[in-house]
Amino acid sequence: MAEWFDLVDVEGKRTGERALRSDCHGNPELVHQAVHIFVVNAAGELFLQKRSMHKDIQPGKWDTSVGGHVDAGEEAAEAALRELREELGVDAGAPEFLYQYLWQSPVETEVIRSFRLRYDGPFVLQASELDDGKFWSVAEIEAAVGQEIFTPNFEHEWPKIRVHLA
Repeated sequence: MAEWFDLVDVEGKRTGERALRSDCHGNPELVHQAVHIFVVNAAGELFLQKRSMHKDIQPGKWDTSVGGHVDAGEEAAEAALRELREELGVDAGAPEFLYQYLWQSPVETEVIRSFRLRYDGPFVLQASELDDGKFWSVAEIEAAVGQEIFTPNFEHEWPKIRVHLA
């Protein structure tokens, strides 16, 4: 089934145009929206997902708790709730909006809106999207940064999210 995304400007405002996911993932000029949700437990640890080896971008790398695209006609907060349910099986209330930023890579450009959810579990991992998931301490993440086990996007965002773990 074809996935359509609303195109946005670098501030995240919809332009009125849409494009297929397959076109957006190969043309950095097609700016589209994504959400990240950071799940933090009572101990201040961050739940990270290990991306499936079948993903088209960054397979097998550890990444944000939940990440996904905003579908055409969908709001970012709605996408965050949908992605939490789909990827982690979590329906624990609305995550808190933290910030947004522009992410550019050789294959795509996204306006990412990041959210935080305080939640200790349980999780039901979506097997088609994730190979693993676990809570990491700040020290564990710091020790692993630069070792090529995280996605470049996660490493870029880590300084921003770290201040929101407490």
